[in-house]
Amino acid sequence: QGQLVESGGGSVQAGGSLKLSCQASKFTYSTCMAWFRQAPGKEREGVATIRSDGWTNYADSVKGRFTISRDNAANTLYLQMNSLKPEDTAMYYCALSSGASCSIIAFLSGNWGQGTQVTVSS
Repeated sequence: QGQLVESGGGSVQAGGSLKLSCQASKFTYSTCMAWFRQAPGKEREGVATIRSDGWTNYADSVKGRFTISRDNAANTLYLQMNSLKPEDTAMYYCALSSGASCSIIAFLSGNWGQGTQVTVSS
């Protein structure tokens, strides 16, 4: 797997939208991909996951507001975030699993980006 570079973070007011992008230098089609986030003083948590067959999974806190997608031809992962809330404030990381598995172990042994900051003000 290759290097990951996130972009698209920023500061918005509650109710606003942001779209995060994660450019990978290379990855295999079968790789499971995900977005994680970590707020100050909190543990890193999974936000959304997408498999190569299009299956997606979301944390309950973002269901109906966030959409994960991937463009395999462009080696890019996206996270569209709508109706943002102050509690969405965190550093957001994209991650590629070490294979087709979407387990946390596969992600921990995979590749991670440096993160992009999202700040939502009330």
